[in-house]
Amino acid sequence: MTIHYSKDHEWIEFAEEHEAATVGITLHAQEALGDVVFVDLPEVGKRFAQGEVAGVVESVKAAADIYMPVSGEVVEVNEALRADPSLANSDPMGQGWFFKVHVDQKDLGEFDQLMDEPDYLKFAQNN
Repeated sequence: MTIHYSKDHEWIEFAEEHEAATVGITLHAQEALGDVVFVDLPEVGKRFAQGEVAGVVESVKAAADIYMPVSGEVVEVNEALRADPSLANSDPMGQGWFFKVHVDQKDLGEFDQLMDEPDYLKFAQNN
């Protein structure tokens, strides 16, 4: 399993070729937002292109768009997160995931445009 990161501070974990990839916000993003109070998750079955807004997260400080890190179709949303948005703060890389997306074979190359963890950590320090 490999986690990739976007410049918009989302992470995506792609386990195996035929499994859905899991998407969430990074630790850096949740720290910048502060206490998350609401999440607007995408509709299951909706397809998004890489970079499109797929949801919104609202905190006591601000609201921020959630961008699709790679093109794909949403196959599951985290209902636990909808019920308890604070999971995005307490466990952003685990139980606080946002949605799962099926990535078509033709779109797998989009992962190459994302960062690995060392590159993302350097990026996040400056942004």
